[in-house]
Amino acid sequence: MALLPNRHPQKDFFILDIADVVPKDDTASMEHPMFSLATKPDMRHLHYASGDVRLEITPSYNGLPTIFDKDILIFCISQLMHMKNRGEKVGKRVRFTGRELLVSTNRPTNNLGYQRLEQAFKRLRGTTFKTDIRTGDRMETRIFGLIDEGGFVMRDDGSWRLDYCEVVLSDWLMRAIESDQVVTISKDYFRLRRPLERRLYEIARKHCGNQPKWHIGLAKLQEKTGSNAPLKKFRLNLRQIIADDHTPFYRIELTGDDLAIFRPRNTKTQIAPTIILPDWAEEKARALAREKGRDYHALRADWLVFAQTETAKGNPPKNAGA
Repeated sequence: MALLPNRHPQKDFFILDIADVVPKDDTASMEHPMFSLATKPDMRHLHYASGDVRLEITPSYNGLPTIFDKDILIFCISQLMHMKNRGEKVGKRVRFTGRELLVSTNRPTNNLGYQRLEQAFKRLRGTTFKTDIRTGDRMETRIFGLIDEGGFVMRDDGSWRLDYCEVVLSDWLMRAIESDQVVTISKDYFRLRRPLERRLYEIARKHCGNQPKWHIGLAKLQEKTGSNAPLKKFRLNLRQIIADDHTPFYRIELTGDDLAIFRPRNTKTQIAPTIILPDWAEEKARALAREKGRDYHALRADWLVFAQTETAKGNPPKNAGA
């Protein structure tokens, strides 16, 4: 199955900072199955346990929040971390235009896109979570929703028009942001068509990271994804995802004895041996990233690609150190 098209290749540069915000996800919800992989209303009451962690999820009459609904939370977390990195004060109330969110998460900006947004607000607000998953330096057993509020504000200029959207994040999510328990994710995440494929990428990003490899048994992997398919069907779905090979940054293997292995792709450019980043350059780069509100690691990765390309051409970048 092909990736979703890149619906907004040029972005909207007239929208403030939309092209600069790096997608971020919180590590707690990446590790545990807090979102449904269903594409139709999912009314199941879920119970999940892993080690000392317990999670109970009770849907509202609108059903469980889906992995696609999570795009809203990723967008809000990304905006707040962008502001935080710029030294700005952040709070749990996030205001944005609907178009900003739809463009950033590669969604269509037609009426259907806005209708889906409203339904997602309802599922995120209505579903009840009971868990002792730690966020920040606190581990509490609490009953909460992922957002406290979510909705649209209309403006009357002769005919009612959408002015902006507003989401109030839960304290549980805010503790993750305040304690920097978030990681950068690939923008291609929003082009993944299958819910299971998105969930597998989250798990790989959380557990494999930049390690040479990470492995997990198939049955345990299915439990972590939250899939309720029979194991035989889950194995078939995983093999199809492996064959399509669209997972950003990671390759997945499945052995004959049902061991799933995740490895970073060999596309990460290594800096040439003759190019050394001196300490002063690292410090200056971090300062510039904070000043501009950019993600330091993303900037560093972009520079290394540039440096490697120029070195291959015989034009080593100036002032790179020696």
